[in-house]
Amino acid sequence: MKDGDAAKAGLRLAVTFLTIVPLPAGGGAERVDREAARAAMLLAPAVGLITGGAAALVLLAGDALGLSPLLRAALAVAVTAVLTRALHLDGLADLADGLGSGRPAAEALTIMKRSDIGPFGVVTLVLVLLAQVAALASAPHAVTAVLVAAVTGRLALPWACRAAVPPARPGGLGALVAGTVPVRAALAVTAVAILAAALAGAAAGGTGGGVRSAAAVVAGLAASALLLRHAVRRLGGVTGDVLGALVECAATAALVTLAR
Repeated sequence: MKDGDAAKAGLRLAVTFLTIVPLPAGGGAERVDREAARAAMLLAPAVGLITGGAAALVLLAGDALGLSPLLRAALAVAVTAVLTRALHLDGLADLADGLGSGRPAAEALTIMKRSDIGPFGVVTLVLVLLAQVAALASAPHAVTAVLVAAVTGRLALPWACRAAVPPARPGGLGALVAGTVPVRAALAVTAVAILAAALAGAAAGGTGGGVRSAAAVVAGLAASALLLRHAVRRLGGVTGDVLGALVECAATAALVTLAR
């Protein structure tokens, strides 16, 4: 696949997989392979601007309507879940059930494939959503915070798909994207994201806001790296559920960092 075709296929994969936004199918040259998967993972942070932008609009509309910060934050988090089909939250719940079971890797992976959600998943979802809403409601610059968090969440994906991280199963999304991203490419995307977050934070809250926004990106990546390490050690690699959980983990850590 040519570079241009891979980029187009990667953009379509990133948007259609990470959001409910439809994109028209490409021509016959556009197909999903590991080159397209690499492009999709590197473009994933930019897709965060779609979900984060929608949440920011909700926050602004809620402010214009005189809604309380807590209600605005709850609605913004809800919109984000809708725009992602709650896919990342589902992955978070499945991973919590798998890891919480204490079973060997094969059995934990089987638990994660079930359609139901167990007690570990329910508790994890409730706590994470509460943390997201509370942190966003108390953020001094909520619009900037939700944008930074959305980008940071998806920034965890290139790092989870770097060359040193194997898939936990031979098939599925994890096998398609695992090991596709060179570390240098992940570093380049991260540098752009941190710079953009710092500029956005500075525009909203001065120099201190810029530093805090950049720190939020770093904190989100650090939290997701810890979860990734634990998941790989327990499961042997990454799956689609692991990737979804990493998105929520990184976004939550970023929001907490930006909370007052």
